[in-house]
Amino acid sequence: MYSGGFYPFPDKETFWAWWSRHIYFNRYIKAPNPVYDDLINLVKDKNYFVLTTNVDHQFQLAGFDKERLFYTQGDYGLFQCSVPCHNKTYDNYDTVVSMIEQQEDIKVPTELIPRCPVCGKPMTMNLRSDDKFVEDEGWHKAAERYSSFIAENKDKSIVYLELGVGGNTPVIIKYPFWQLTAQNKNAS
Repeated sequence: MYSGGFYPFPDKETFWAWWSRHIYFNRYIKAPNPVYDDLINLVKDKNYFVLTTNVDHQFQLAGFDKERLFYTQGDYGLFQCSVPCHNKTYDNYDTVVSMIEQQEDIKVPTELIPRCPVCGKPMTMNLRSDDKFVEDEGWHKAAERYSSFIAENKDKSIVYLELGVGGNTPVIIKYPFWQLTAQNKNAS
């Protein structure tokens, strides 16, 4: 699924046929395995915060408190201007569902291709893939909540649990967690 996002689709109608399904099944449908449910059961009665590079919102779908989540790399559930001409994002659920319902021959109707309401340029997913990523108001509020959590717990007994962080973005979670652990004798 990941590599499909880089495929050179022949036109925007085919591009959005693929992306609408990708977004729908990865963002709006709960994962069919118990991993996120098991995690929430481990932390639900604890002081926790989730910093994630995942863009699928599976933590939220499993019941994690939205105020204790920071999706640093974006959200499949949001569109943003591809330019971007402004720092605002837009919920895409209704558009994605319409694309899925109305596509034929692996193409969405041209009129469903999302356009920026400000400049008219094409919309894109709110995914950090280049310097055009929109850090909207919600992103900044989540970043502040995460920073506050780290500051409030910096000298306390704490576990920094890193799960599945690969080699692409170690500076977001892996390396900071190593540094925070090295700076606090009460951290693991």
